Amino acid sequence: MKKYIAYCGLDCEGCEARRATVNDDDSLRQKVAKEWSELNGVEITPEMINCVGCRIDGAKTPYCDSLCPIRQCALKKSVETCGACADVNACAKVAMILENSEEARRNLRIEKSGGRASP
Repeated sequence: MKKYIAYCGLDCEGCEARRATVNDDDSLRQKVAKEWSELNGVEITPEMINCVGCRIDGAKTPYCDSLCPIRQCALKKSVETCGACADVNACAKVAMILENSEEARRNLRIEKSGGRASP
């Protein structure tokens, strides 16, 4: 599995927070902080926009580090991604992402019918 695929199946490589971090781009950090603050209704500062990827050792945004229920569950279960979890098809934590992102579903190799595809 590609190392930039998050536990939920989203591709961290395309995340603007990750791009701002790896390129040390403060203007992108400011843009992301403003967008995420408006989207989530909370104050997110540019200093919080540091993340190298969900499953990669290193910096994480505060949400990804300790608040994301999907990441916390996967770490607790010691699974590579949610696609490796026997409970993925009944999981309320990852359901919204899988329902709204065909890319995440493909990345986790989960068939549209709900069953896991073979690797």
